[in-house]
Amino acid sequence: MKPALREQILTVLAAIPAGRVTTYGRIAAMTEGATPRLVARALRELPEDHGLPWYRVITASRKLADHPGAAEQRERLAAEGVVLDGRGRAPAERLWP
Repeated sequence: MKPALREQILTVLAAIPAGRVTTYGRIAAMTEGATPRLVARALRELPEDHGLPWYRVITASRKLADHPGAAEQRERLAAEGVVLDGRGRAPAERLWP
């Protein structure tokens, strides 16, 4: 992945407000050429001490992606008031932008 594209992805990630979520696809659409898979890759490659709100990124179906950090993601979102429904989906009104 080109460094400029990674920087665009991380800039969008940093802008997601607390209590809101966005999708891999929405982040991709705000860049100059990323795909949802590239966004996911950029998040997987974040260093341990990055401090970016990776947990605010969900799938297009408003569910958590299947990954080792999903339990932590659910907890962090709940702490910000984003509670998933019985089907595991984030409320549509929490989507950003």
